[in-house]
Amino acid sequence: MTEKKVNPIRMQQILVAVSVALFVIKLVAWWLTSSVAILTDALESSVNVIAGFIGLYSIILSSKPRDKEHPYGHGKVEFLSSAIEGTLITIAGFIIIYEGINNFIHPHELKQLDFGLALVALTGAANYLVGYYCIKKGREENSPILIASGSHVQSDTYSSIGLLLGVGLIIITGYAWIDSVVAIIFACIIIFTGYKIIRKSVSGIMDEADGAIIEQIVGILNEHRQTDWIDVHNMRVIDYAGFYHIDCHLTVPYYINVNEAHEVLDRLTELFKQHFDNKVEFFIHVDGCIPKKQCSICKVSDCAVRQSPFINHVSWTHDNILSNNKHTLKNEKFS
Repeated sequence: MTEKKVNPIRMQQILVAVSVALFVIKLVAWWLTSSVAILTDALESSVNVIAGFIGLYSIILSSKPRDKEHPYGHGKVEFLSSAIEGTLITIAGFIIIYEGINNFIHPHELKQLDFGLALVALTGAANYLVGYYCIKKGREENSPILIASGSHVQSDTYSSIGLLLGVGLIIITGYAWIDSVVAIIFACIIIFTGYKIIRKSVSGIMDEADGAIIEQIVGILNEHRQTDWIDVHNMRVIDYAGFYHIDCHLTVPYYINVNEAHEVLDRLTELFKQHFDNKVEFFIHVDGCIPKKQCSICKVSDCAVRQSPFINHVSWTHDNILSNNKHTLKNEKFS
């Protein structure tokens, strides 16, 4: 039975609602305990709320169809939204460090830590479950904003675990300075999480090549290779947050006519539409083969103009499929 597709907008709405509820719970925990470590957790949750609303707007915008002003759609806004979220996370981390240092210099009395501990445990468990589901569905839908939001929410769980240990040590030992140390340690973890989100977002905005996607495409081409696909090269893949734009050159027998070449292209594009759930478009430049020089890699058996026998085809790899050159069995390259 096919798993039901998740609605990214609905998923983000749930994420926002959960973030607001957990933020309120953490504020209550901080108010009861006066713990700066718990305050840091609440500050990060405030970023969750802000980022959640930004992400919701971005997903709604990215789901709009292409128009004259945006011929490739609006998907890139998800990378921008993720960058903003990563920046907010990083800023929150530095604020937490400041508060931790300030509390270390000017300590204050902690109270009702056992009750605060229970509230932190509750929010941590909820964050992990929601974050895990969000990341899982974000990867299935190739939605950077869902992945970023899920990573951010799930990072709260790791902070909560640290808080539980830290607050537990305070209760056992009575040393209040542990509160500041725990806050600073997990602020560094939060900053690192923010950096990773920013890095991934910038790579999407700058159309950095996604090695995993290219390897997937290479695998599909090699597995479903057809005799009249003599060579594929000069491939470029641009990710528009879940919608792939693929450029490439396809070498076919030089003597076929336009209609026959179009049929070859149709077979290739249909193959990728099936594998990428129609979230792909191809711009393919057709090249004619080079007589004699490429005969050794061509398996077209009824070729009337063959000048040398077939020996073996060239397996497409991550490297040679990106090269803007035709290839032969001996790795000779021709523009």
